[in-house]
Amino acid sequence: MQQETSSLLTEQSNGRSRHLDQLPVGEIVRLMNEEDQTVALRVKEALPLIERAIEQIVARLENGGKLYYFGAGSSGRIGSLDATECPPTFGVDRELFNAVIAGGQEAMFQAVEDAEDDVEVGMLDARERLSDKDVFVGLAASGTTPYVLGAIREAKRIGALTVAIVCNVGTPLGEEADYPIEIQVGPEIIAGSTRLKAGTSQKMVVNMISSTVMIRLGKVYRNLMVNVQATNEKLRNRVVNIVMQAIEVDEGTAQGLVQQANGDARIAILIHKFGLPLEEIDERLTACKGHFGQTMHQLEQQYQLLP
Repeated sequence: MQQETSSLLTEQSNGRSRHLDQLPVGEIVRLMNEEDQTVALRVKEALPLIERAIEQIVARLENGGKLYYFGAGSSGRIGSLDATECPPTFGVDRELFNAVIAGGQEAMFQAVEDAEDDVEVGMLDARERLSDKDVFVGLAASGTTPYVLGAIREAKRIGALTVAIVCNVGTPLGEEADYPIEIQVGPEIIAGSTRLKAGTSQKMVVNMISSTVMIRLGKVYRNLMVNVQATNEKLRNRVVNIVMQAIEVDEGTAQGLVQQANGDARIAILIHKFGLPLEEIDERLTACKGHFGQTMHQLEQQYQLLP
């Protein structure tokens, strides 16, 4: 494994930062910024791979599956962050997006470095969580992390859809995955510190995955986050603003509609558009599995409001 890891591009020395320790602060941050600008271009090259993976993920989740991020260290924390933010952002069940990090929850806040070396624990963690309906997304910049390799092999045995997000080409993890997403960010300005460009690229990809999946599952209307959960003052104000933009009403009208809808922007919009009681709209949304666009379309057809 030592020889295999040392040959990875993400572990090589970056010629542009050869004298990094001797540079003034301004030059360090300029160089870091210039290197970071290359990340989006590397992600752009992988868009066809990302698109194919997302299409398959959507199909699994539409049929009752769940998504699980698996990772170690920085990669595990990136998956955990994305999974944690999906429920309040998109109003989905907390069990829909999940994250498993080598070393357990304590590894989120304190490094448990040797946890990533345990293949058997990775297999066990996958076995305890996954079903053949689910999606496994393994994050490992190197593509060689034993914990994630153990987990993906068990995920495949179970029949889960497998996706890998890696920052090297031709890695063991990428070769195991049904859908390998390879982001070739190249050497870091600090050799081997893959929480930098590699971590940024992984964050960009999981943003694309979760956001696009939620859009396809009907949690967004136009470009508005209509399924947001109004759990604090900032989000309550956001719900009002979303309703104002969606149906082009003033703030007072939007506040009244949101109050009628018990803080649910989707219901507030539909009450205004169709004049139906909250209970009926809630039933319609439930029948469409919470898909706002489908609910809107069905009601428009029924009330002949289609253009």
